[in-house]
Amino acid sequence: MTSQPGAQTDRHQPLPERPTFLMCPPDHFEISYEINPWMEGNIGQSRREPVVAQWRALYDEIAARAAVELIEPARGLPDMVFSANAALILGRRAILARFRHAERRPEEPHWRQWLARRGFEIIEPPEGLYFEGAGDALPDPSAPRLWMGYGIRSLLEACDWLARTVNIEVLPLRLVDRRFYHLDTCLRPLADGSLVYYPGAFDERSRRLIEETVPEPMRVPVEEADALGFACNAVQIGRTLITSRCSPELVERLRARGLEPVCKELDQFMLAGGAAHCLVLRLDVAAPVRARGPAATTYVRRVVALRGHLFDAGLLARAMDAITDAGGSHETLEFHAGQRREDESTVRLAIAAPTPAIMELILGQLLQLGGVIEELVEQPARLTEVEADGVAPDDFYCTTIHPTEVHVDGTWVLAEGQRMDGVLVVEPAAGGDPPARARVALIRDLRRGQRVVVGVDGLRVHTRSRGGAIEDQEEFTFMSSAVSSERRVELAVDAVAWEMDRIHRRGGRIVLVAGPVVVHTGGVTHLSELVRRGYVQALLSGNALAVHDVEHALYGTSLGIDMHSGLTVHGGHRHHLRAINTIRRCGGMRQAVEQGVLTSGLFYELVRHDVSFCLAGSIRDDGPLPETMMDLVAAQAEYARLLQGAEMILMLSSMLHAIGTGNMTPAGVRLVCVDINPAVATKLADRGSIESRPIVTDVGLFLHLLVAQIERLATTEPQ
Repeated sequence: MTSQPGAQTDRHQPLPERPTFLMCPPDHFEISYEINPWMEGNIGQSRREPVVAQWRALYDEIAARAAVELIEPARGLPDMVFSANAALILGRRAILARFRHAERRPEEPHWRQWLARRGFEIIEPPEGLYFEGAGDALPDPSAPRLWMGYGIRSLLEACDWLARTVNIEVLPLRLVDRRFYHLDTCLRPLADGSLVYYPGAFDERSRRLIEETVPEPMRVPVEEADALGFACNAVQIGRTLITSRCSPELVERLRARGLEPVCKELDQFMLAGGAAHCLVLRLDVAAPVRARGPAATTYVRRVVALRGHLFDAGLLARAMDAITDAGGSHETLEFHAGQRREDESTVRLAIAAPTPAIMELILGQLLQLGGVIEELVEQPARLTEVEADGVAPDDFYCTTIHPTEVHVDGTWVLAEGQRMDGVLVVEPAAGGDPPARARVALIRDLRRGQRVVVGVDGLRVHTRSRGGAIEDQEEFTFMSSAVSSERRVELAVDAVAWEMDRIHRRGGRIVLVAGPVVVHTGGVTHLSELVRRGYVQALLSGNALAVHDVEHALYGTSLGIDMHSGLTVHGGHRHHLRAINTIRRCGGMRQAVEQGVLTSGLFYELVRHDVSFCLAGSIRDDGPLPETMMDLVAAQAEYARLLQGAEMILMLSSMLHAIGTGNMTPAGVRLVCVDINPAVATKLADRGSIESRPIVTDVGLFLHLLVAQIERLATTEPQ
């Protein structure tokens, strides 16, 4: 498909009165690489006939209301069909994309040549300044400003560059969910000033910026199910809003705003992470006119130097994480690696942040890692007087356990009484002669009139011992480990559910590794639901899980405890032995199901749905059950067989079986380790399973949340 009615590909045409869009026929569209989460596992999964039919249906829908021009697709560039990423059009200027991923960079000359032939003034970002066109930069039709996404594809620095280059206000929004890697996947400004968006795609600062900019009556937040259906990835032409999938509730909300949603099936393009807006580039966007003066920007830049054993102590990785986690970005200006293990390394980083407050947060964390802020190193510390006893100024510097120096009266003064979570108080030296004295105090001990250090100017934090050797303990930081029970479990569950749902929809393989705690915590009901829904292709465990699952099915107890009341059942200590005896009498689990003896529970569902399982025995097993393999060499081989082709392994409160499984698993398989004990996930990683994703929580709670989220995701199926 290289031509369509109304296509203009060789000469410039005057802009018509009605909207004009650029599209690229899907002649060479396929999924041949993975550069976003939607593509993962979908290589080669697109089908030619529905691809052409869906693209043509979208083309016809747009062409009925607007002019459509076409660019000749280039062989070997499958994502060229997503023309929104080509450039940002403002009047007769085309700000060309600079793609982050090497797979898409060969598209750039094709877009440049086509736009130049149409008479557009071509503006190119500086080399290395990633900017992905109208996928990340969305003009607000109701005001002279741009909404711009950064953090996954486009860089934060591109926001400032764009504001200065085209003299327009740019509102930077940080994207934090990899599924919504471009702004147009989760936000759509409408002509009347309304904003359709998915709040979960943004960090807290960005959500607040949206709320401060757009009045509440004009905001249309959508639920995750609609966002995952690419409802925000819409094309507005007049009162028509062309999108992919919309829930009936969202359709009614949009109609209440005077819009008429038109839903087109685009699931073949969604496999690659795109939908309606991704497939078009509007060519007649009016250039915004500012009332006066240059565009203001809150963008802040600082240069920080780090020196030390950057690799051994993990300082460099943690510094970069601190920058990006806070919503900033970084560029390496210089790097000098030590020649030997005992030598120190140095790096100079240019740090960018969207606001001064975020920059101050980043610099505070880098100071705690031993960073030196070059522009501020000789500036005096900023001091503010305490206005009320026991109350610090809002922007006080919070101390760590590391020795801290304060630059006062031209001299570096080492703070006394160093401790974490304190405030730096600066007092004149005895007799009034310099140098002044600095000490760490608790907020409750502050007194009116005392001078407290605020911000990060004029501070140096020493993370190494005075002799220069690295301290044995790790650098100070909260929740620095990937294993933490204080992280929001719901966020981790949502990510796991989304991945499981995608694997399930494409017919992939998910393997469970589980221990008896699943039964003890009440999770077996939810696990059984996963089996019924087809989310489990194999189960790996030991004798105990099966025994207690059968005990629960037959007697309502686990380890003799009634699972409804939580009370000990008289004689319940015999229930697990009676369960074993019952299954042995039947001849095995499958026979017990066939004979109507076992009528519920996890293993009942496994048998009914013909899901393979392997039970590896141990020296402590009672019975064992007939299916339990007491030959561990044979059990290992069966584990390995059932793991073949797995895309995800969900490990639920079984350290022994999880570690054994992890040792058999190749790189590239998603490992999710759920346990209330952080040590389990740590041991799994220590034994080589570096790709393990730890979730520290009660496994019963995890399974409850997981099944609930999977049920919600089911609403994103085509209606």
